[in-house]
Amino acid sequence: MSLIVQKFGGTSVADADRIRNVAKIITDTYKAGNNVVAVVSAQGDTTDDLIAKAAEINPAASKRELDVLLSCGEQISMSLLAMAIQKLGFPVISLTGWQAGLKTDSAYGNARIKQIDTDRLNAELDKGKIVIIAGFQGINKYDDITTLGRGGSDTTAVAFAAALKADLCQIFTDVDGVYTADPRIVSDAVKLDEISYDEMLELASLGAQVLHNRSVELAKKYHVNLEILSSFKNVPGTKVKEVVNVEKMLVRGVTRDNDIARISIIGLPDEPGIAFKIFSLLAQKRINVDIILQSIGRCNTKDLSFTVAKPNLDAALSILNDNINSFKGKSITYDDHISKVSIVGAGMESNPGVAAKMFEALYDANINIQMISTSEIKISVLIDRDDSEKAVKAIHERFKPAD
Repeated sequence: MSLIVQKFGGTSVADADRIRNVAKIITDTYKAGNNVVAVVSAQGDTTDDLIAKAAEINPAASKRELDVLLSCGEQISMSLLAMAIQKLGFPVISLTGWQAGLKTDSAYGNARIKQIDTDRLNAELDKGKIVIIAGFQGINKYDDITTLGRGGSDTTAVAFAAALKADLCQIFTDVDGVYTADPRIVSDAVKLDEISYDEMLELASLGAQVLHNRSVELAKKYHVNLEILSSFKNVPGTKVKEVVNVEKMLVRGVTRDNDIARISIIGLPDEPGIAFKIFSLLAQKRINVDIILQSIGRCNTKDLSFTVAKPNLDAALSILNDNINSFKGKSITYDDHISKVSIVGAGMESNPGVAAKMFEALYDANINIQMISTSEIKISVLIDRDDSEKAVKAIHERFKPAD
C-alpha cells in the first residue's frame, strides 16, 4: 500500500461541482489501494476577499490577526471537501494545519515550517481514513495561528509528504503540467514530461506560477517524488526529479515576472562595506534582493541597482531613505514598470552561445535590455514591462524544441 499526498489549488475547489470532482479524484486514488492525505487551498478568490474585508475594518490590522482571518479560507475548503467525500461513502477526517501537527516560527504572514508532528496523522491513517488538511497554515510556540505566505499550500503538501515519507506527492492545478512557456502567451508551448528540481526551482523563482519555489526547495532537500498535473484533465503530468535527460532540449523554459521593481542608489562612495550596509538593512526586514548591478567606480563614486518583489518596494524605499546618510548615497530612484524575462535549462551549462542567442532574439524584436543576471542554468534580463509578452514569444521561438 502506497501513501500519496495530493494538493488541490483554489481553482480546483472553487465551487461545489469542482469540490465533487476533487472528491472523486481522491476516492479513486483511495479505491486503488492507497492511503491518501490531501492538502487544499482556499476556494477561488477567498483569500483576496478576506484581505478586502480586513481592510474595510482596519487597514493597519496586525499580521497576527490577519493570519487568524486568512486561515479561515482553507478551513472552509477542507470541511466542504470532507463532506463531499463522506457523501460518497468513504471514511474521512479534516484537520487544520495545527491539528495535523505543523509547527512554524512566529513570522506572521510568511512563517517558516520548523517541525511536523505526524502522530495524529499516522493515527488517522491507521484507522483507514482519508485525511484532508488545510494548507497554508500552522501554529507557533505561542499557540498562535500562522500562515506560510504566497504558495503556502504547495509548501504544506511537500512538507507533509517529506514528514510522512510519502511515495508520491501530486500537485493538482488548472494546468496539466509544466510547459516550455506560459501557454496563454505562447500558443506552441510544449509540455515537459519531466524536469529537474534545479530547473523547476529556477522557473518557480523567476515567475512561473505552476509551483512555489519553497515547495521545490523542500522536495529537492528531502527527495520527494513530485508530480504536477491537472485536476480537470485525466492525463499524465510533469514529473519533477533529480536527474533528467537534457540532451534533447537546451532550454527547458522561458518565463517572465512582472511583479518586480528596480531600485537604484546613485552616488555611493567607492569604498568597502557599502553594499554590506545596504543589503543587511534589507535583510533585517526579510526583503529579498535579486538581480544586482554595481557600476565601476569613477570620481570616487559608484551606483548600485537591484530588484525586489513589488510588494516589498514601499518597505525597501522607506528603509533606504531613512538610512541614506549612513551609506552616504546622493539619491534613490525606482522603476516599477519592468519585467524580468528568463530562460532556464540544465543543458545551458555545457553549451556556449546560449546568451548570445537569447540576446539576438531580443535584438531582432527591438527590445532593449536594462540589466542581465546569469547562473549555470539560467539567464535573466530586465526589460520594459510593455515588451515582456513579445520577449517571451521571441525567445521561445528561437529556442523551441524541434518537432
